[in-house]
Amino acid sequence: MNPFAIKAALLAKHAQHVALIHFPLALFMAGVVFDFLAQKTKKRGLLEAAYYNLLGAAIFALPAVVTGILAWRFQLEGQKRKGILLMHLVLGATSTILTWLAWALHVRARRQMPKGLPVFRLALETAAVVIVGLTGHLGGFLSAVNAPS
Repeated sequence: MNPFAIKAALLAKHAQHVALIHFPLALFMAGVVFDFLAQKTKKRGLLEAAYYNLLGAAIFALPAVVTGILAWRFQLEGQKRKGILLMHLVLGATSTILTWLAWALHVRARRQMPKGLPVFRLALETAAVVIVGLTGHLGGFLSAVNAPS
């Protein structure tokens, strides 16, 4: 197969999920870093960067979820959800919910400007980063990247 064949890459049974998932993950983790830095330095620009990174992560998490379901359906031929596949599905759904929740906290804080952001969001975002990492790790096993040799 030609590595530059666009049609083959776009129509591969599971390639879209593997390619798309990195974008919301990077946006979310960058957003969390910006949020921690904003909390420490009290710089408004870092808080804005956190907000927009979390917004992008929340938006792009949806196509990642859809392509993950399609990869399960077509690449894994709809096999029974158990073991690593089930854990990846549950952690992926949890990651998506936590991403949206983190962004929603920032939206709420923007509307209620004097109150500001709740401090517990940093714990929520930290937990979400751990869950996102576990989800990716399990996804690596499903795609045979982390499979034992």
